Amino acid sequence: MSNKEEMVIEDSNQLNRTMTFFPALSTVMGTVIGGGVFFKTASVTQSTGSASLTLLSWFLGGVISICAGLTAAELSAAIPETGGMVRYIERAYGKLWSFLLGWALIIIYFPANVAALSIVFGTQFKNLFGLSNSVVVPIAILVGASIMLINFLGARASGIFQSITLVCKLIPLALIVIFGLLRQGDVSVSLFPVTAGAQTSGFFPALGAGLLATMFAYDGWIHVGNISGELKNPERDLPRSIAGGLFGVMLIYLLVNFVYLKTLPIDLLSGNDNAAMDVSKRIFGNLGGKLVTIGILISVYGSINGYTMTGMRIPYTMGLDKQLPYSSQLAKLNRNKVPFIAGFFELAVAIVMMLLGGFDILTDMLVFVIWIFYTLVFFAVIKLRKKEPDLPRPYKVPLYPFIPIISIIGGVFILSMTLINQLSLVITGLGLTALGIPFYLYANRKKTRK
Repeated sequence: MSNKEEMVIEDSNQLNRTMTFFPALSTVMGTVIGGGVFFKTASVTQSTGSASLTLLSWFLGGVISICAGLTAAELSAAIPETGGMVRYIERAYGKLWSFLLGWALIIIYFPANVAALSIVFGTQFKNLFGLSNSVVVPIAILVGASIMLINFLGARASGIFQSITLVCKLIPLALIVIFGLLRQGDVSVSLFPVTAGAQTSGFFPALGAGLLATMFAYDGWIHVGNISGELKNPERDLPRSIAGGLFGVMLIYLLVNFVYLKTLPIDLLSGNDNAAMDVSKRIFGNLGGKLVTIGILISVYGSINGYTMTGMRIPYTMGLDKQLPYSSQLAKLNRNKVPFIAGFFELAVAIVMMLLGGFDILTDMLVFVIWIFYTLVFFAVIKLRKKEPDLPRPYKVPLYPFIPIISIIGGVFILSMTLINQLSLVITGLGLTALGIPFYLYANRKKTRK
């Protein structure tokens, strides 16, 4: 094969840099703002038992996420490669750890999120139109497939779609916040002193459980790094999109939950998955319930798009590195420069999960596993500052090393709380992640033979 032919093939496997700041910002906010803003209030209020501790949990979750985003953004700007966190972990800890992260992402994390959110969409669609339960899974499959087809049109198309759904999903949230704040509240919300509810086991256990629940709602921000290879100006736009997007998410979560708390007593919010609809009925009347349901549908649809768009880039990246079976197939791009076979693979795994059910346990398990890697990323910022001081860093985390340390403390706290409260889930998650080791050894052996 001639050098010219090799250059043509290499160029055909390069992603187009067509994405700008606002689609990247939309990917951060659109991926994070999904079902969490509507459904996590139930578990947070149930854990904390008070309005003051509920809002503190949402605030601290936002602060930890912003510090985490500002910390990880240093590596995102310094290593602006498609694959995001997989590349950062490989640079700092080697190929085994990066492979295990990629394995966990493609086998559980991304398909489980797509599956769970698609089921949420199907369930809300069924409730909106009064359909039977039998339509939930078929609708979920259609939703997942339709979003995949949109992404096959190219990064620019999926980025524009993400921006549109972000604007659409903010409209019902804005209505709830504006009219909820202007309306005379039914409940007096006391922010100070911050106390736990009488039914909880104490202040710090309640805070820990509440914070852990909010972190599930904040999850998804780091995966914009997976599309850094398609950003026109990743050094400038990636840190701005992560920090700005997370600050906007935290502000929205705080305002929405304040409206919830001033509209309904906490005992009616605690454990109530229909809290958003009940609050809207109080504010807007019966029409409000349908309005919020439509908002949930748009919100969840956009969130699925965020996970789909970023998720298919992981098996593509690992395919380029010949780390998986059928790597050459996973690394193929369609005429729009989209890894379509990797996308089909992720969709197939998601559909299997939709058919099997039980997605909550998969998502919770992966959140624990992925926070191991998040925390490793925070350590990697410090490690690479010492190991590679000459690495070009267009962006450096502010107030170094305090913000990385806060991120590490937050990560250790989340892992510790999960280990204490959900040991069986931890063991299962670590076991499934470790199953990737034989595939890693097989791929390495195959490379050695060649």
